[in-house]
Order: sequence, then structure tokens, then C-alpha cells
Amino acid sequence: MGTLSLPGVLHRQSFPAFFLSPFSAVRSFVLLAIVLCNLQTKAQQINAIPVDTAYQKVLADRTAKIVNTLDIKDAVLYKKVQQQLTTQYIQLNAIQDNNKSAVAAIKAQQLEKAAADAAVKNEEEKKATALKQLHENFIAQLKTTLNEVQIEKVKNGMTYSILPVTWTAYLEMIPRLTPEQKDKMYAWLVEARELAMDEGSSDKKHAVFGKYKGRINNYLSAAGYDMKKEGEDWAKRIQATKDAKQTQN
Repeated sequence: MGTLSLPGVLHRQSFPAFFLSPFSAVRSFVLLAIVLCNLQTKAQQINAIPVDTAYQKVLADRTAKIVNTLDIKDAVLYKKVQQQLTTQYIQLNAIQDNNKSAVAAIKAQQLEKAAADAAVKNEEEKKATALKQLHENFIAQLKTTLNEVQIEKVKNGMTYSILPVTWTAYLEMIPRLTPEQKDKMYAWLVEARELAMDEGSSDKKHAVFGKYKGRINNYLSAAGYDMKKEGEDWAKRIQATKDAKQTQN
């Protein structure tokens, strides 16, 4: 998490005049104490996200698998990156869980549909904002410890390598894609990966990519590709390759 700061509190010119008069010294000290207390409480809340033992083991295994792909020789750096990943997963889980609880509470109130929908929408917007900020902070942290190639591996590791697998499949299925088509398709897959990184389950990560694959397929269909036929022809090529290998053996 970023370092907490007290903008304006420690600078004399930032206080209103009545806080600086000799007759209100007590009031200024009280104000400062309240601000410091509130910030300390906030920091404690951020750092006290409960994590059960079973989930800790899952995170240890999951993050180790990702970090092991980065070819990090320095043990201290290895642990630092693993901790960055672990913290990210914990905070993602907290945001997702808080959203689920808030939505459940709204539904339990049995509000009128319009009011319930508006309240749920507000919670979803709050979640999206929190996830976006967390995502940006996470990538900024990774950039202080890893190079671009390693960061790509982290992103793919957090999304089950769906991007490279899907990209390779499209290239093999339709070898005659134009450079422009490839650029647009790859950009969409990258966008999907950034969003999928913040989802809390495998199914939801795959669902994000599924949405973007649908967009890509519609784009290619509009460009004149018969996606059903392209898929069938690709399957035949794969089978032919398998048959040829078996014949050679």
C-alpha cells in the first residue's frame, strides 16, 4: 500500500487563521490529534484484512508458480515479488467480497426494483473504481522490481495464459489475417487480460475473455471470414498433422 501522508496538516500556512492564534492552541492540537488518529485507524484497517490459513496456502502455491516463471536468481527479490502478488490477491479478494456483501444487503432490503437497481449499480461503480486504482498501483509496483517481459509473464500467470493461447489459436486458424486485423485483435485480448486480472475466480476470468472473443469473432465475420468454416478447416489441419505423425512413428 502507498505511504499515508498528511497533506497540509504539518504546514503552518495550510491552517486557517483562527487555528494559529495563541487563544486557540488547544483547538489546533485537538484537530491534529483527531486527524492523526483517523489516519492511523485507516492504516490499521487496510493492513488487517483477515486471511485464513487455507487461503494463505493457496496464495503461496499460486504466487510461487507465477514467480518461478520469471527467472529471478536473487532470493530477496523473489520474496519481494511474491509478496507483491500475494498482497494483490488479498486486496482483490477483499474488494470482491465487500461488493458481494453490499449487494446482498441491498437485495435483503426488498426495495422497489428501480431503487434496488440504482443501489446495485452504485456499488458496482464503486467496485470498478477500487479495482482500477488497485490495478494501477499494482502495475506501478511491479515496474519497480521487474522488466517488461517479466511483467507480461505475471499478467499471463494471473490469467491462466489465456491471452497467448487464444492468440496462437487465432493465428493458426486464420493464417491470412492482415496486419491491421492482427493489431486490433491483439489489442482487444490485452484489454481483456487487464480486466481479467482483477476478477476473483477462474470462471470469471474466462468469462471476460469469452466476451472479447465474441467481439473478435463478430469483427472477423464482418470482415468476410466464415468463422464456422475456418474452425472446421483448422480442425482438419490439426487432425491431418496428428495422422502424419502417427504414420511416421
